Amino acid sequence: MKLYELLGDRDRRYSLYSWRSRMALAHKRIAPEYVPVRLSDKAAIAFSGGTTVPVLVDGATVVRDSWAIACHLEERYPDAPSLFGGPAGRGVTRLINNWVDRALLGDLVSALARDALDRIHPDDRDYFRASMEKAFKGSLEDLAAERERRIERFQRALDPVRATLKQQAFLGGDGPAYADYIVFSPLNWARCVSPQEVLRPGDAIAEWRDRLLDLYDGMARRVAGLP
Repeated sequence: MKLYELLGDRDRRYSLYSWRSRMALAHKRIAPEYVPVRLSDKAAIAFSGGTTVPVLVDGATVVRDSWAIACHLEERYPDAPSLFGGPAGRGVTRLINNWVDRALLGDLVSALARDALDRIHPDDRDYFRASMEKAFKGSLEDLAAERERRIERFQRALDPVRATLKQQAFLGGDGPAYADYIVFSPLNWARCVSPQEVLRPGDAIAEWRDRLLDLYDGMARRVAGLP
């Protein structure tokens, strides 16, 4: 099994979507080969029929998109720990997946994009700048100037997560589930690309993030280039 994921500077693996798949694979107790791909090297994953990572190769099966990968793992490996906890859990988790992608990522990614520029692969920086500035309709420097306001808005948007984690250890209940990995992924992306702390001291979400960083022998803590 192989997982294709983004390559940053100093072998940094920073893709937030790939982190969802990394955590899902560890949850299922599967250790794939990780294949690094530069952001602008679309030819390396052309075999998948798409232009983005993550891409999972599981024998003769090729799966792209983190959500599709999670569903594939759940169906292909039913005897391993469940990512969703059943069909109803999968339905609710899909809502969380869409909520994070549509309501959370914009403010966080735009706030830290200028920092990210210095931590992705040097050969990808022109491509990254052009694509980010097109997506957010402004220069990375102008976006960084609004960082405080954007991060504050991101923190407020996390209130439903914060309230939940004051009542239980994980979004999945007593133990982690794929919903946890979805919400965790932008927070770990932030750790990978910026020295900026995006959570307040004492925040229940920060404590939960630490629990996830410790999972699977601290896999998510071991990002190249970080202290």
